[in-house]
Amino acid sequence: MVILGIIWTYSRKGSNLPSLKNRVFQGCLIVTFGAIFTNILSTIMIYNYCAIPIWMTWTVTMIYFILTPLMGMAYFFYTVSVIYTENAQIKRTISLGMIPGIIYILFVLINPFTGILFSISPDCGYERGNGVFLTYLVFYIYCIICIFITIANSRKIDREIYKILAAFPILALGVIVVQQIFPDIILSGSAAASALLIIYLHLQNKQISMDYLTNVPNHKELMNMVGLMLKKAPKQEFVLIAVSLRDFRQINNTFGQHNGDELLKEVCRFLCGIAPRGSVYRFSGDEFALLFSHIDERNIKACIDAVNERMREPWFVGDYRVVLSAVIGVVYHNNEFETIEKIVNAIEYAVFQAKTGKYGKVCFCDKAMLAKLERRRKIIQILKEKISDKSFEMYYQPIYSVETEDFKFAESLMRIPDSPLGPIYPSEFIPIAEETGLIIDITYIVLDKVCEFINSLNLSGISIGSVHVNFSAVQFSQSDLSERVMEIINKNNIPPSAVKIEFTESTLAESTQTVTDFVLKMQKYGIKMGLDDFGTGYSNIATVINVPFATIKLDKSLVWASVRNKKSALAVKNMTRTFKELGMKVIAEGVENEEERDLMAEFGVDQIQGFLYAKPMPEDKMRDFLIQHGTPDGINRNEAGRLNINI
Repeated sequence: MVILGIIWTYSRKGSNLPSLKNRVFQGCLIVTFGAIFTNILSTIMIYNYCAIPIWMTWTVTMIYFILTPLMGMAYFFYTVSVIYTENAQIKRTISLGMIPGIIYILFVLINPFTGILFSISPDCGYERGNGVFLTYLVFYIYCIICIFITIANSRKIDREIYKILAAFPILALGVIVVQQIFPDIILSGSAAASALLIIYLHLQNKQISMDYLTNVPNHKELMNMVGLMLKKAPKQEFVLIAVSLRDFRQINNTFGQHNGDELLKEVCRFLCGIAPRGSVYRFSGDEFALLFSHIDERNIKACIDAVNERMREPWFVGDYRVVLSAVIGVVYHNNEFETIEKIVNAIEYAVFQAKTGKYGKVCFCDKAMLAKLERRRKIIQILKEKISDKSFEMYYQPIYSVETEDFKFAESLMRIPDSPLGPIYPSEFIPIAEETGLIIDITYIVLDKVCEFINSLNLSGISIGSVHVNFSAVQFSQSDLSERVMEIINKNNIPPSAVKIEFTESTLAESTQTVTDFVLKMQKYGIKMGLDDFGTGYSNIATVINVPFATIKLDKSLVWASVRNKKSALAVKNMTRTFKELGMKVIAEGVENEEERDLMAEFGVDQIQGFLYAKPMPEDKMRDFLIQHGTPDGINRNEAGRLNINI
């Protein structure tokens, strides 16, 4: 009884998931508790049958005779619930499995008239009947069925679960056999308690479902709960809210890991205080989830408002005063989702959008956002397919050389002109590729394609100088970046000087030291660097001039502003002169009319790019263009031209 009480107490603090397995486990506890309790009570009454009314002893003993063998049936139900979970086969299996138990209960109910199991009289007290073996027989039947079902489904279930499900009925069988050999010793309760202890420690332990730090259900338990809700009532509306703490890593760095953990506990306690009981989950390291099983707009709004209001006030941990910031993502399930994965993607996307600030600190994932999310999912799939078969198409836009008045250079742009979604432009798929990390493989593929193009031009006698490959900031997370670059260049049999790597101001601002180290390393191989989109506001002049760039590309916004504003024109003119005096070539992009061209030429830029001269064109047309307008073969190829790969 004591062991059962401990198991019961701790199991109630464990998983709150209302799955069949959890419900049956609680049923096993209740049946076993009842059997042991009536066993003790019946024994006391039988020993004192003269002092206690016979009908009371009869009643308690009959309940004991019903519950004791039915413990086997309860464990049979648990085995079935673990193996078959919620599928259609489970109902038929349980229905058939109840037959031995129902037959036995009928024998117990008619026992007062037949005495087949036992009898109690004022003269003789308790006496066993000739059919008392039925009590053991039912228990044996259920134990054997449990073992049979477990062995029959051994390939469908996890090996560890298989061992556990096979172990506890064998243990129970062994104990009951001992009890039959020594009938004066009652061991049925011990067998049941041991079986439940094995089940609890290995299959029901709350450590599987609870977060060790905050003592609330963990991410896995949330997924199980959402999955169960979708399966049992797919049309039921519910709301999932994610509260994401901003810059929490900085909190740990500043105040220490221990204080960071204490702060997480405080935040969790606060959320548990404002949310419905049992609805708070640890979603990830610094994120919590609140699951509302029913949509109650007033309670949901009150909860969100309470979080925002609390985050305006400081938190106190030990001797520290900490100011926290949080964003909130909200997803309503109202028949818009089909799978757990889609719901998780939606809540993560809502949190991401809230972090961008486009929707404020609270982002509701509505139908419009769901449509964007679905398109984003499809684009990710398309990108993966394109990476798999390397089917990205390359387009090239010629660049005009001011000094020689010809076209020596070109910018390479990657395109997806044909897909199930129609044309997808870089402005849409590049940010997605960067967010997902797919940009890393894409960049290597583009570099390879451009190297192949350069090699084919050289083999055809078409002069081409060097190529700019645009690297994203994500690319610099690769420890073997320089090795991979050289491997691709060498594979295509082109000199390293034929490649120039280009990256944007944002990349330089995010990874200044990493980029600088990479630039210096690439210079040793003879590869020069270019800075793209200068003027978009991510870096400063001091940073730029301290990195040995070969080319600086002025963003089109600077070009357009120079035409409209004299101050902007003066700034661009002086920057151009400064860069040139530092030994850099200056490129002006986005030139669309003669006024812009003349102004850039007046400023002294080296190259001009824009629709004024040519639009991007596929490889074959670019080849023809270079033959018609390019530099004759035989000049210095290191200075002949550049191909800028803007991914």
